[in-house]
Amino acid sequence: MNFPHFLRIEREPRGGASAIAEAAGSRHFVVHLVEPRLALELAPDAAAPDQMGRGVIKRVCVPNSWAGDYGQYGQLISAAQEFFEQSLAGPAPEKGGGRFER
Repeated sequence: MNFPHFLRIEREPRGGASAIAEAAGSRHFVVHLVEPRLALELAPDAAAPDQMGRGVIKRVCVPNSWAGDYGQYGQLISAAQEFFEQSLAGPAPEKGGGRFER
């Protein structure tokens, strides 16, 4: 699936924490960059086989003007969780035929 309007942000905890503490304490955000704007804060899903899964929703931020359209935001939240899961799977495969490739 193609997710051109989503961006994943991972913030590490402040201070010099160990690698294990950083993985457990990092904060994950998925932002929808175009209208309707949406921001999700997700926590890793400990019950998932890979310990991350689609994430557990901690916070949803939406503009007040869209607060009543739950159907549209339900679809966006589902797409954001799918984007989160796929973005953690690893780097995207490189496509051949780039602009500078000969």
